[in-house]
Amino acid sequence: MWDVFAGGFGFLPFHRFSIAVWVGLVKEVVAVIHLARLPSSSHRGDKDLDGIVEDAVREARILEDLGYGSVILENYGDKPYQKRVRDPLTIASMSIAVREVVRSTGLRVGVNLLRNSGREAYSIAIASGAKFVRINSLVETIVSDSGLIEPEAPRLRSLRINYPWVEIYADLLVKHASSMNLGMMILERLDPQALVSKSTDTKDYLRELVNDYVERGGADKLIVTGLRTGEPPRVELLKLVRELSPVPVLVGSGVNTNNIGSILKHCDGVIVGSFIRKNGKAGEPLDLERAKSFIESVKSYS
Repeated sequence: MWDVFAGGFGFLPFHRFSIAVWVGLVKEVVAVIHLARLPSSSHRGDKDLDGIVEDAVREARILEDLGYGSVILENYGDKPYQKRVRDPLTIASMSIAVREVVRSTGLRVGVNLLRNSGREAYSIAIASGAKFVRINSLVETIVSDSGLIEPEAPRLRSLRINYPWVEIYADLLVKHASSMNLGMMILERLDPQALVSKSTDTKDYLRELVNDYVERGGADKLIVTGLRTGEPPRVELLKLVRELSPVPVLVGSGVNTNNIGSILKHCDGVIVGSFIRKNGKAGEPLDLERAKSFIESVKSYS
Protein backbone atom coordinates (compact mmCIF):
# COMPACT_ATOMS: atom_id res chain seq x y z
CA MET A 1 0.00 0.00 0.00
CA TRP A 2 1.07 3.56 -0.60
CA ASP A 3 0.11 6.86 0.89
CA VAL A 4 0.91 10.49 0.17
CA PHE A 5 2.93 12.19 2.87
CA ALA A 6 1.65 15.45 4.34
CA GLY A 7 2.96 18.61 2.77
CA GLY A 8 4.37 17.12 -0.41
CA PHE A 9 3.76 15.04 -3.49
CA GLY A 10 6.19 12.15 -3.04
CA PHE A 11 5.24 8.66 -2.02
CA LEU A 12 6.29 6.62 1.00
CA PRO A 13 5.49 3.04 2.00
CA PHE A 14 2.40 2.85 4.20
CA HIS A 15 3.49 2.42 7.84
CA ARG A 16 0.66 2.35 10.37
CA PHE A 17 0.23 6.09 9.98
CA SER A 18 -2.38 7.59 12.24
CA ILE A 19 -5.34 8.66 10.13
CA ALA A 20 -5.31 11.88 12.14
CA VAL A 21 -2.25 13.15 10.31
CA TRP A 22 -4.20 13.35 7.08
CA VAL A 23 -7.46 14.71 8.50
CA GLY A 24 -7.59 18.46 7.99
CA LEU A 25 -3.83 18.82 7.59
CA VAL A 26 -2.10 19.95 4.42
CA LYS A 27 1.22 20.81 6.03
CA GLU A 28 3.48 18.42 7.89
CA VAL A 29 3.52 18.88 11.67
CA VAL A 30 6.19 17.22 13.81
CA ALA A 31 5.95 17.46 17.61
CA VAL A 32 9.14 17.19 19.65
CA ILE A 33 9.31 14.87 22.65
CA HIS A 34 12.04 16.17 24.96
CA LEU A 35 13.57 13.27 26.85
CA ALA A 36 15.05 13.68 30.33
CA ARG A 37 18.79 13.10 30.74
CA LEU A 38 19.53 9.62 29.46
CA PRO A 39 21.61 7.06 31.34
CA SER A 40 25.31 6.98 30.49
CA SER A 41 28.43 5.35 31.87
CA SER A 42 29.16 8.54 33.86
CA HIS A 43 25.61 9.57 34.87
CA ARG A 44 22.64 7.41 35.83
CA GLY A 45 20.18 9.96 34.46
CA ASP A 46 17.49 12.10 36.08
CA LYS A 47 15.01 9.22 35.90
CA ASP A 48 15.36 5.50 35.46
CA LEU A 49 15.05 4.32 31.88
CA ASP A 50 11.60 2.81 32.42
CA GLY A 51 10.32 6.19 33.58
CA ILE A 52 11.83 7.99 30.58
CA VAL A 53 10.26 5.49 28.19
CA GLU A 54 6.88 5.68 29.92
CA ASP A 55 6.89 9.48 29.67
CA ALA A 56 7.77 9.35 25.97
CA VAL A 57 5.05 6.83 25.15
CA ARG A 58 2.45 8.72 27.20
CA GLU A 59 3.21 12.02 25.46
CA ALA A 60 3.26 10.37 22.04
CA ARG A 61 -0.17 8.84 22.61
CA ILE A 62 -1.59 12.17 23.76
CA LEU A 63 -0.21 13.90 20.68
CA GLU A 64 -1.60 11.19 18.42
CA ASP A 65 -5.04 11.53 19.99
CA LEU A 66 -4.92 15.29 19.42
CA GLY A 67 -4.27 14.80 15.70
CA TYR A 68 -0.51 15.03 15.37
CA GLY A 69 0.91 12.63 12.80
CA SER A 70 4.64 12.77 13.55
CA VAL A 71 6.89 13.08 16.57
CA ILE A 72 10.64 13.29 16.99
CA LEU A 73 12.42 12.11 20.11
CA GLU A 74 15.30 14.30 21.23
CA ASN A 75 17.86 13.83 24.03
CA TYR A 76 17.14 17.36 25.20
CA GLY A 77 18.09 16.62 28.79
CA ASP A 78 21.68 15.68 27.94
CA LYS A 79 23.00 19.25 28.20
CA PRO A 80 25.73 20.33 27.73
CA TYR A 81 25.68 18.43 24.45
CA GLN A 82 28.62 16.47 23.16
CA LYS A 83 29.53 16.94 19.51
CA ARG A 84 28.93 13.23 19.10
CA VAL A 85 27.31 10.76 21.48
CA ARG A 86 29.64 7.79 21.81
CA ASP A 87 28.48 6.25 25.07
CA PRO A 88 26.92 2.83 24.26
CA LEU A 89 24.54 3.08 27.23
CA THR A 90 23.11 6.39 26.04
CA ILE A 91 22.69 5.11 22.49
CA ALA A 92 21.04 1.91 23.74
CA SER A 93 18.69 3.90 25.99
CA MET A 94 17.65 6.19 23.13
CA SER A 95 17.03 3.15 20.93
CA ILE A 96 14.68 1.62 23.49
CA ALA A 97 12.71 4.85 23.92
CA VAL A 98 12.29 5.31 20.17
CA ARG A 99 11.37 1.67 19.63
CA GLU A 100 8.65 1.77 22.30
CA VAL A 101 7.06 4.88 20.78
CA VAL A 102 7.12 3.21 17.36
CA ARG A 103 5.51 0.06 18.77
CA SER A 104 2.93 1.88 20.90
CA THR A 105 1.55 4.37 18.37
CA GLY A 106 0.70 4.78 14.72
CA LEU A 107 2.80 7.93 14.53
CA ARG A 108 5.61 8.61 12.14
CA VAL A 109 8.61 8.71 14.50
CA GLY A 110 11.94 10.50 14.13
CA VAL A 111 15.24 10.70 16.03
CA ASN A 112 17.48 13.65 16.91
CA LEU A 113 20.62 12.78 18.87
CA LEU A 114 22.20 16.06 19.93
CA ARG A 115 24.44 17.67 19.12
CA ASN A 116 25.27 16.14 15.76
CA SER A 117 25.27 12.36 16.15
CA GLY A 118 23.74 11.73 12.75
CA ARG A 119 25.21 8.30 12.12
CA GLU A 120 24.17 7.13 15.55
CA ALA A 121 20.65 8.56 15.13
CA TYR A 122 20.35 6.95 11.70
CA SER A 123 21.40 3.60 13.19
CA ILE A 124 18.81 3.98 15.95
CA ALA A 125 16.16 4.68 13.32
CA ILE A 126 17.07 1.53 11.40
CA ALA A 127 16.98 -0.65 14.52
CA SER A 128 13.82 0.87 16.02
CA GLY A 129 11.65 1.33 12.96
CA ALA A 130 11.74 5.13 13.06
CA LYS A 131 11.22 6.84 9.72
CA PHE A 132 13.43 9.92 9.82
CA VAL A 133 16.31 11.65 11.57
CA ARG A 134 17.10 15.30 12.17
CA ILE A 135 20.73 16.23 11.59
CA ASN A 136 21.94 19.62 12.76
CA SER A 137 25.00 19.85 10.50
CA LEU A 138 24.84 17.70 7.39
CA VAL A 139 27.16 19.54 4.99
CA GLU A 140 28.25 22.65 6.91
CA THR A 141 31.13 23.14 9.32
CA ILE A 142 29.75 25.08 12.26
CA VAL A 143 30.99 26.72 15.44
CA SER A 144 28.72 25.88 18.36
CA ASP A 145 28.63 25.72 22.15
CA SER A 146 29.70 22.09 21.72
CA GLY A 147 32.78 23.10 19.74
CA LEU A 148 33.69 22.92 16.07
CA ILE A 149 31.33 20.49 14.34
CA GLU A 150 32.14 19.01 10.94
CA PRO A 151 29.63 17.79 8.33
CA GLU A 152 27.94 14.48 9.05
CA ALA A 153 27.15 13.49 5.45
CA PRO A 154 30.38 11.51 4.85
CA ARG A 155 29.70 9.35 7.91
CA LEU A 156 26.24 8.51 6.61
CA ARG A 157 27.24 7.31 3.16
CA SER A 158 27.25 3.55 3.79
CA LEU A 159 24.05 3.66 5.83
CA ARG A 160 22.25 5.68 3.16
CA ILE A 161 23.27 3.16 0.52
CA ASN A 162 22.20 0.11 2.50
CA TYR A 163 19.18 1.55 4.35
CA PRO A 164 17.82 4.30 2.08
CA TRP A 165 14.30 4.41 3.51
CA VAL A 166 15.24 6.52 6.55
CA GLU A 167 14.66 10.18 5.64
CA ILE A 168 17.10 12.94 6.54
CA TYR A 169 15.67 16.22 7.81
CA ALA A 170 18.66 18.57 7.67
CA ASP A 171 19.08 21.89 9.44
CA LEU A 172 20.36 24.74 7.28
CA LEU A 173 22.21 27.47 9.25
CA VAL A 174 21.20 25.67 12.42
CA LYS A 175 20.32 27.50 15.64
CA HIS A 176 22.83 27.93 18.47
CA ALA A 177 25.67 27.93 15.93
CA SER A 178 27.38 29.92 13.19
CA SER A 179 28.49 28.61 9.83
CA MET A 180 32.23 28.67 9.22
CA ASN A 181 31.72 29.79 5.66
CA LEU A 182 32.39 33.48 5.18
CA GLY A 183 29.43 33.85 2.86
CA MET A 184 27.11 32.52 5.54
CA MET A 185 28.64 34.75 8.19
CA ILE A 186 27.90 37.71 5.94
CA LEU A 187 24.38 36.42 5.32
CA GLU A 188 23.62 36.28 9.03
CA ARG A 189 24.47 39.97 9.36
CA LEU A 190 22.85 41.37 6.23
CA ASP A 191 19.85 43.65 6.24
CA PRO A 192 16.90 41.25 5.77
CA GLN A 193 15.79 43.07 2.63
CA ALA A 194 19.06 42.11 0.94
CA LEU A 195 18.00 38.50 1.10
CA VAL A 196 15.26 38.96 -1.46
CA SER A 197 17.44 40.63 -4.06
CA LYS A 198 17.91 38.32 -7.00
CA SER A 199 21.20 39.96 -7.94
CA THR A 200 23.06 39.48 -4.66
CA ASP A 201 25.99 37.14 -4.21
CA THR A 202 24.23 36.03 -1.04
CA LYS A 203 21.42 34.40 -2.96
CA ASP A 204 23.86 32.71 -5.32
CA TYR A 205 25.80 31.27 -2.42
CA LEU A 206 22.68 30.15 -0.61
CA ARG A 207 21.57 28.38 -3.78
CA GLU A 208 24.85 26.48 -3.86
CA LEU A 209 24.50 25.55 -0.20
CA VAL A 210 20.95 24.30 -0.69
CA ASN A 211 22.09 22.25 -3.68
CA ASP A 212 24.94 20.77 -1.64
CA TYR A 213 22.49 19.71 1.04
CA VAL A 214 20.27 17.92 -1.44
CA GLU A 215 22.64 16.69 -4.15
CA ARG A 216 25.72 15.88 -2.08
CA GLY A 217 24.37 15.46 1.44
CA GLY A 218 21.22 13.58 0.46
CA ALA A 219 18.80 15.70 2.49
CA ASP A 220 15.17 14.75 1.96
CA LYS A 221 13.89 17.90 3.68
CA LEU A 222 15.46 21.12 4.91
CA ILE A 223 14.85 22.84 8.24
CA VAL A 224 15.12 26.58 8.81
CA THR A 225 15.33 27.89 12.39
CA GLY A 226 15.82 31.08 14.34
CA LEU A 227 19.02 31.84 16.18
CA ARG A 228 17.96 30.02 19.35
CA THR A 229 15.45 27.46 20.62
CA GLY A 230 12.00 29.05 20.72
CA GLU A 231 12.85 31.80 18.22
CA PRO A 232 11.29 31.79 14.73
CA PRO A 233 13.43 32.23 11.61
CA ARG A 234 13.51 35.46 9.66
CA VAL A 235 10.71 35.36 7.12
CA GLU A 236 12.97 36.72 4.38
CA LEU A 237 15.42 33.87 4.83
CA LEU A 238 12.64 31.28 5.01
CA LYS A 239 11.07 32.54 1.79
CA LEU A 240 14.39 32.48 -0.02
CA VAL A 241 15.31 28.97 1.10
CA ARG A 242 11.93 27.66 0.02
CA GLU A 243 12.28 29.40 -3.34
CA LEU A 244 15.65 27.76 -3.91
CA SER A 245 14.98 24.32 -2.45
CA PRO A 246 13.92 21.35 -4.61
CA VAL A 247 12.80 19.51 -1.44
CA PRO A 248 10.23 20.44 1.24
CA VAL A 249 11.23 23.10 3.76
CA LEU A 250 10.15 22.99 7.40
CA VAL A 251 10.40 25.62 10.11
CA GLY A 252 12.21 24.11 13.08
CA SER A 253 11.85 26.63 15.90
CA GLY A 254 9.70 29.41 17.29
CA VAL A 255 6.29 28.43 15.91
CA ASN A 256 3.24 29.25 18.03
CA THR A 257 -0.47 29.97 17.68
CA ASN A 258 0.19 33.66 17.01
CA ASN A 259 2.60 33.27 14.09
CA ILE A 260 1.62 29.91 12.61
CA GLY A 261 -0.61 31.48 9.95
CA SER A 262 2.11 33.71 8.52
CA ILE A 263 4.78 31.01 8.78
CA LEU A 264 2.76 28.31 7.01
CA LYS A 265 2.53 30.56 3.95
CA HIS A 266 6.24 30.14 3.36
CA CYS A 267 7.01 26.53 4.31
CA ASP A 268 5.86 22.96 3.85
CA GLY A 269 5.58 22.08 7.51
CA VAL A 270 6.70 22.84 11.04
CA ILE A 271 8.47 21.23 13.96
CA VAL A 272 7.00 22.36 17.27
CA GLY A 273 8.67 21.81 20.62
CA SER A 274 8.73 24.70 23.09
CA PHE A 275 5.21 26.03 22.52
CA ILE A 276 3.43 22.79 23.39
CA ARG A 277 5.31 22.52 26.70
CA LYS A 278 4.25 23.93 30.06
CA ASN A 279 4.77 27.71 30.05
CA GLY A 280 6.08 27.39 26.49
CA LYS A 281 9.47 26.24 27.78
CA ALA A 282 11.50 23.49 26.13
CA GLY A 283 12.11 20.50 28.36
CA GLU A 284 9.00 21.03 30.49
CA PRO A 285 6.13 18.49 30.56
CA LEU A 286 3.68 18.42 27.68
CA ASP A 287 0.83 20.92 28.10
CA LEU A 288 -2.37 19.37 26.79
CA GLU A 289 -4.18 22.65 26.16
CA ARG A 290 -1.22 24.27 24.38
CA ALA A 291 -0.71 21.18 22.23
CA LYS A 292 -4.41 21.11 21.37
CA SER A 293 -4.61 24.80 20.51
CA PHE A 294 -1.55 24.55 18.29
CA ILE A 295 -2.78 21.67 16.15
CA GLU A 296 -6.18 23.34 15.84
CA SER A 297 -4.47 26.53 14.66
CA VAL A 298 -2.56 24.58 12.03
CA LYS A 299 -5.76 22.99 10.76
CA SER A 300 -7.49 26.36 10.55
CA TYR A 301 -4.75 27.70 8.27
CA SER A 302 -4.31 24.56 6.17
